[in-house]
Amino acid sequence: MKILSIEKIRQGDAYTIENEPVADIDLMERAAAVCTKWLTRRLEKDRGKTIKVFCGTGNNGGDGLAVSRMLVTKGYPVEVYMIRTGHNLSPSCQINYDRLFRMPDVRIYDLTEEDELPEIMGEDVIIDAIFGSGLTKAVKGFAGRIIEHLNKNNAVVIAIDVPSGLFCDQTNTTNKGAIIEADYTLTFQFPKLAYLFAESFKYVGLWEVLPIGIHPDFINTVDTKDYLTEATDCRAIIRPRAKFAHKGHYGHALLIAGSYGKMGAAVMASEACLRSGAGLVTAHIPARGYPIIQTAIPEAMVSIDESDVHFTTVPDLSKYNAIGIGPGIGTDPQTQNALKLLIQNTTVPLLFDADAINIFENNKTWLSFLPKNCIFTPHPREFERLAGKSSDDFDRNSLQREFSIKYNAYVVLKGAHTAISCPDGSCYFNSTGNPGMATGGSGDVLTGIILGLLAQYYHPKEAAILGTYVHGLAGDIAVSKKGMEAIIATDITKNLGRAFKKLLKGK
Repeated sequence: MKILSIEKIRQGDAYTIENEPVADIDLMERAAAVCTKWLTRRLEKDRGKTIKVFCGTGNNGGDGLAVSRMLVTKGYPVEVYMIRTGHNLSPSCQINYDRLFRMPDVRIYDLTEEDELPEIMGEDVIIDAIFGSGLTKAVKGFAGRIIEHLNKNNAVVIAIDVPSGLFCDQTNTTNKGAIIEADYTLTFQFPKLAYLFAESFKYVGLWEVLPIGIHPDFINTVDTKDYLTEATDCRAIIRPRAKFAHKGHYGHALLIAGSYGKMGAAVMASEACLRSGAGLVTAHIPARGYPIIQTAIPEAMVSIDESDVHFTTVPDLSKYNAIGIGPGIGTDPQTQNALKLLIQNTTVPLLFDADAINIFENNKTWLSFLPKNCIFTPHPREFERLAGKSSDDFDRNSLQREFSIKYNAYVVLKGAHTAISCPDGSCYFNSTGNPGMATGGSGDVLTGIILGLLAQYYHPKEAAILGTYVHGLAGDIAVSKKGMEAIIATDITKNLGRAFKKLLKGK
């Protein structure tokens, strides 16, 4: 799914109005209808709750007025508050105000600076339709006071398209105005970039994209560098196995992992690599880890390092078509030297994770010698060591893209919506996964999955996108069985088969 800037979303509305053709008021009616469907589905058990809708004077207010009319028609108790800031209502907003005003027994209240703000009860449901995506400056003054008033209460808040006061294409860490703190945001047709970043969660809450029928020709042709990865995208990547295939068709992965006290990382990454479909997996480990890996993962072959306790020696690389390094290797000086030799002697794409990334912090010149299409899988602190500090999530995303462009590499920046930046400057945000996956070893499993796909001759971009999605999907399946608190990394691996089956079922 494409993620568009606010300017391009406006272009999509205009294109649809001109080419479908459809009137602006009818497009607004579509948006209100899908919002109302979402609301009634979730409020059916709470019909007695009062729904208080706060509307501005623009088209977002018009959406709120149309939703109010539809909810009243369905028998819900609705109170509408028009925030009069001195601006005239937009044409479509005025039409929907008139439609609602003509309905019998509808409670509409005008709010001006002189009025006392309405009381909000904890059991109320608030619908925020004050400001939409067209906002260009921080919200202060009277409208800001209303937003702050709504934020002080315990009522559930549902934002229509955009939480009022939120900037969608830039950071809000420097936004000095008031911003609605929504529990849910119902956004139209496309996600907004801000929704993918942790800094916005306080305002956006849980969000859902609702289609409103933007013209398919516009959706198919509009240019963007930002995408949200969905199941359909991954089904287009994944390749079902041929009847007469054998293990040689699915590649040979080399995983360099583990050190004294950290052999679990090597075990988890090796198993995930095998379970993601690699034909052969060899784990290069320190000598004292040999009995551990052979016992825990008998399907994996083993390459023994000269050192008992950490990685010091690069093995013969000629028989491998994908190499991953990092889980649990530590940062010993000998390990650093061996990593440098690996970079200098490798022609196939490399995957760097964990300590392999940390080693680059003091060895930045090595980055210039990387083969093309390497993959880095850092968490935020590791990325900071790799590319430098950032001031906010938008800034960090820019640094991530710049790194990918400069070094012709893919960066899988792990988080709630793991961001995968590409050498062309594009970025793919993952849509699977859950907070239960925030547990030790989860990243080692991700490394194994992506490495296993690389071994099967998936392009690094495909391996990063598909591997991240499947990792999150397996985590979602695991959480549905065990709950968020109880899930551990190996639960993700155990559900990889179910995740792949779920994807292939729809292919």
